[in-house]
Amino acid sequence: MSPGTGAALRLLAATVDAKAVAEIGTGTGVSGIHLLRGMRPDGVLTTVDPEPEHQQFARQAFRACGFASNRARFIPGRALDVLPRLADAGYDLVFCDGDRLESLEYLAESLRLLRPGGLVVFEGVFANGRTVDSGPQPTEVIRIRELLRAVRESQDLVPSLLPVGDGLLCAVKR
Repeated sequence: MSPGTGAALRLLAATVDAKAVAEIGTGTGVSGIHLLRGMRPDGVLTTVDPEPEHQQFARQAFRACGFASNRARFIPGRALDVLPRLADAGYDLVFCDGDRLESLEYLAESLRLLRPGGLVVFEGVFANGRTVDSGPQPTEVIRIRELLRAVRESQDLVPSLLPVGDGLLCAVKR
């Protein structure tokens, strides 16, 4: 994750005064650290990843940055298995950095999870410039294009595409 993307995540979390954030794709914890830095001091990050070793690494990274263990809830598993168990309208921000092939499903779950005025953010929507290339594209790029179209056409969202890192697609739920 680029420094600009991290700074944007921190800003977005602070902008919505985030107390509850859901993250799809824990990874090594870099995005989680930026989100936690922007959240309220009493905020909790719920992070989902199919790889328990990623979550263990992230847990250590959060601790090394001085975050109390109660600031993050780690849920191992596939996002589409875990997200339906999370509370409706219980989140201020949903950050999606998981399987690009499941982006449209993440969007649907995010709309259910977000409170009105909440924010959904997708990372990597430029796909290293491939989303604007002509010619045949891999399924991942086709799915990102479908996501961009769905967000743009949704009456429930106010979208913006931030040109930081590999692209952040942000949308506020009406």
